[in-house]
Amino acid sequence: MYDWAQGWAQGNSMWPLPFGTACCAIEFMSIVSSHYDLARHGAEVVRFSPRQADLMIVAGTIVDKLAPTLKRVYEQMAEPKWVISMGVCASTGGFYRAYHVMQGIDEIVPVDVYVPGCPPNPEGLYYAILKLREEVLKRRMKGEEPGVDF
Repeated sequence: MYDWAQGWAQGNSMWPLPFGTACCAIEFMSIVSSHYDLARHGAEVVRFSPRQADLMIVAGTIVDKLAPTLKRVYEQMAEPKWVISMGVCASTGGFYRAYHVMQGIDEIVPVDVYVPGCPPNPEGLYYAILKLREEVLKRRMKGEEPGVDF
């Protein structure tokens, strides 16, 4: 019963931490506005401290100089924790095929959900959060630990 209640609570109260560096971050802002009403799914309280967040949304290009900061922020997040890679730049480096740009954040942090697009529309991120929430609930109901690769 305890696992079920914990899974239910985690799936219905994700606390996102935006790590926005480019245009995808602008699209992220609309997802927490009243139009999309993410509050219905318990993920509307954006946290800017990694110690208070369990969902990191990386939105934008990550250059090599910024990578240690991203990894440090991820390590400071509470367990269990999840990561959404929003947009083609965070997922693959996008059209920045340069020596100083990471070719995907999964080189340094585990990614649970990828959102395609340049920039992805808010509906894409909304769908990703719902799928992640669904997966957390499903895993908890099976008695599996969340935070492991989906």
